[in-house]
Amino acid sequence: MPSTQKIERVAELKEQIEGSTALLLTEYRGLTVSEITELRKSLGDGGARFAVIKNTLMRRALEDTDAAGLGSLFQGPSAVAFVLEDPVAAAKSVTAAAKKFPALVLKGGFVEGRVLSADEARSLAELESREVMLSKIAGLMKGEMSRAASMFQATQSRFLSLLEAFKAKLPEAAPEAEAAPEAEAAPQDEAAPEAEAAPEANGTNDEEGE
Repeated sequence: MPSTQKIERVAELKEQIEGSTALLLTEYRGLTVSEITELRKSLGDGGARFAVIKNTLMRRALEDTDAAGLGSLFQGPSAVAFVLEDPVAAAKSVTAAAKKFPALVLKGGFVEGRVLSADEARSLAELESREVMLSKIAGLMKGEMSRAASMFQATQSRFLSLLEAFKAKLPEAAPEAEAAPEAEAAPQDEAAPEAEAAPEANGTNDEEGE
């Protein structure tokens, strides 16, 4: 039955696994204590915590985590770099240390939900670091923004030129016609003289009847 100390250690390792952006597994066979100390310091400067861990404890800590597949690589003297920042920068630090300490071997890793083989982990170190990539992205964005601004200015200038040309083609506005003098009211026709009243008919004919 695992001791309380081992249970607590496994819980601590599980917390470190889940709090890391990546894991890099190495074999340190043949390294001296002073070399491991120097290695731990150099990796710490690169944003990784380097720790020598018993395989059984690490395999148990990996259980029920996304990095469980990494457990099969824990064979022989193993040490883990818990990457807290940029995995690429940490991988570069490990490969640089391996050149200085040939006994250090990169055996695999776990990055972004995927278990890496030894070759894949070494290839990680050949990528550009996060800072370099961000710098390039920023440069591209700056270039695109400048290009967009230039295009906007050119479009605006062209629009204004077209507007001026359009205005030049418009006929000059004719001066408002002077209001026509109000037509004088036509004089009303003088009232026609009243028709002379017809002579009243006499009660008798002009010619008396016989």
